[in-house]
Amino acid sequence: MRIVTLSDLHGRVSALARLAEVLATADLVLPAGDLTHFGGRAQAQEVLQALGQYTAQVLAVPGNCDPPAVQQYLVEQGVSLHGTCQVIDGLAFLGVGGSLPCPGRTPNELGEAQFAEVLARALRDAPPGAPLLLLAHQPPAQTKVDRAFAGRHLGSKALRAFIETNQPLACFCGHIHEARGSDRIGATWIVNPGPARDGRCAIAEIEEGECRVELFG
Repeated sequence: MRIVTLSDLHGRVSALARLAEVLATADLVLPAGDLTHFGGRAQAQEVLQALGQYTAQVLAVPGNCDPPAVQQYLVEQGVSLHGTCQVIDGLAFLGVGGSLPCPGRTPNELGEAQFAEVLARALRDAPPGAPLLLLAHQPPAQTKVDRAFAGRHLGSKALRAFIETNQPLACFCGHIHEARGSDRIGATWIVNPGPARDGRCAIAEIEEGECRVELFG
């Protein structure tokens, strides 16, 4: 399976044209939150319709800049992974949206206990023994992809603990725009593709239980 993951589009639909060739090759596209920039249902619809020009299959989580109406729209469209699991080709895709509290308050923030609860709820829906792939807006703590410009780690400890315990093939995340890159927690790839609004994404190839990842843009 060929997966393209992107994050932090922030409603800039025109930027997707820079990713058109890559998106057209994807079996599945995973937007990791901040689809909109404090927009609502109409902006979320615009983003999904734009992605639909390139790919038939999308699963997403909301980001901290996505108000509740965005998550509601994702649920209505059957593409939300927040707190749930969807199985495609034997792979179990789990998700958690939102972020830890930010210095300037945003509409979709969770505490560590809430992250743990949402992840546990999603895992309950996963078939036993199925390979896991995790989609999150917030990156896990103490990795190369959760460091702000000043070097401070801003990731979630609950998310890291979940990964350490369950070892998904990969965790695709975003949120920290300047922390584009990849890292490992045990056997799990941790991938922050960088902001899609700047024409960036990541490509993952899943084959026979193995995951290969590259950054694009």
